[in-house]
Amino acid sequence: MPMSVSSELDAFDRAILAILQKDNSTPQRAIGEAVNLSAPAVQRRIKRMEEMGVIRANVALVDPAKVGHPITIFVEVEVESERAELIDAAKCGFAAVPEVQQCYYVTGEADFILVVTVATMADYEALTRRLFFENNNVKRFRTFVAMDRVKVGLEVPVGERAGG
Repeated sequence: MPMSVSSELDAFDRAILAILQKDNSTPQRAIGEAVNLSAPAVQRRIKRMEEMGVIRANVALVDPAKVGHPITIFVEVEVESERAELIDAAKCGFAAVPEVQQCYYVTGEADFILVVTVATMADYEALTRRLFFENNNVKRFRTFVAMDRVKVGLEVPVGERAGG
């Protein structure tokens, strides 16, 4: 059985990831001091984790409300047909829409869960027409409007694996 990427990460890698997830602009020298490695060693490890796909992107987290998208909406989408090509088309369609922050293909009653940000409910209504009403494979959708952003983030726990 081949080793997983997770098993290739040691305690130094995990410590580096924990720091980068909190502030990815932390200088490599400061990361090195925190994890007891040289800056070049930190740089090599970060580069390796990028090449392995552990670090997928280096991005800025933007507050949607501060850039004119104060409304966050969760949408459950149920499709008519789960034929592979129709599911793939739905994935591509949802992924191509800028207002869709996240899209998950899920098990259960819904087929997809979307996280959407919009400026106004009128914008959301227009989006539903494009994404759902004009799509013959969408059977139904349910909307949940967030009243408060209690916790938002993409940080992944990187401590030692269970049993490892």
